[in-house]
Amino acid sequence: MTERSMQEPTLLLLTALADAPRHGYALIQEIAAISDGRVRMRTGTLYGALDRLLGQGLITVEREEIVDGRARRTYALAEPGRAALAAETERLRAVLAEADRRLAVVRPRVRGAFA
Repeated sequence: MTERSMQEPTLLLLTALADAPRHGYALIQEIAAISDGRVRMRTGTLYGALDRLLGQGLITVEREEIVDGRARRTYALAEPGRAALAAETERLRAVLAEADRRLAVVRPRVRGAFA
């Protein structure tokens, strides 16, 4: 279990890399798909987050290549990143289960009381 919750950009990036390595533009597209268009990660935010995750050892550079005269890095989820993502999904499941449990509780309303 992680000590504190994972920030959403980190969660989305690790999730986007969980099933396949991807390069930057593909990550932007995958994050938009995962979030159903709610999150549109900007290039500066993406590469800042990727550098941070590389430094933390959560992701790796799988390969570097030149495409149309530009360098392209393809990123992959490292084993510590997979473990961190698994721990975060367990934490979120526990919170979701508790929210569902509390929403299912029917509380009677008392007439004339402010709630």
